[in-house]
Amino acid sequence: MQPYQENLARLLAQSGALFFRSGLRLKDGRPTPYFANLGVFRSGRLALELGRCFAQWLAESGQAGQVDVLLGPSYKGSAIAQATAIALWQDHGQDLLFEYDRKEQKTHGEASGKANMFVTGALTDGARVLILDDVGTSMATKVELLDKLAAHEQAQGISLKIMGVALAVDREQVQAVYDDAGRVIEGARGADALGAFTQRTGLPVWPLLGIRQCVEFLHASGEPVLVEGLRRPMDEGLLRQVRDYLAMYGRKV
Repeated sequence: MQPYQENLARLLAQSGALFFRSGLRLKDGRPTPYFANLGVFRSGRLALELGRCFAQWLAESGQAGQVDVLLGPSYKGSAIAQATAIALWQDHGQDLLFEYDRKEQKTHGEASGKANMFVTGALTDGARVLILDDVGTSMATKVELLDKLAAHEQAQGISLKIMGVALAVDREQVQAVYDDAGRVIEGARGADALGAFTQRTGLPVWPLLGIRQCVEFLHASGEPVLVEGLRRPMDEGLLRQVRDYLAMYGRKV
């Protein structure tokens, strides 16, 4: 693992962003033994440290020199994009713009006479845009953001270059499967979520940290994690739960 991956895994554990609890369900309705909620990165230190993980990846991968705008989907991605831009400037001397979307169009002030779904005005003609977000499960949020970007291009008469999506954590899951009534079928395996997104959009997805890497590292290092509301190191039983879960719902590796 790279240093930024180890740092991110420790941040997830220490902040409680990664936690284990019985009875958890994903947004798509499937059960899960763990959840990753990067919304708990709510202090200046945590936000900056998360931004530094993204910034280090951007610098080491060479993506920082290929991008003009860091775009974070509201709400969690918004803070990630801003923190990453700050860390990239502080730590690597590279100054990129950041942007995030609105939940409702703005039509007053600087947007008078034309609806605008974005906030900072960084999305100008020809801009190379990298989407940053917290977790990849179904990728539905990212598809919605691409629809907003397409509408923005048409409304503003501009052309953007979407470079891809960078995620803090990849749950490494397949998509959910539903019956005719729209109920999730537990134990059924759909398509690889990230692979399906790339096939649909043509965009690459770059996760900073896969969940397999994360839990294996935390188990080996003895870093305490939040389990049923209490902090303790990951034991073999907890690790086995994650492995069994990924054997059922995880992307084949």
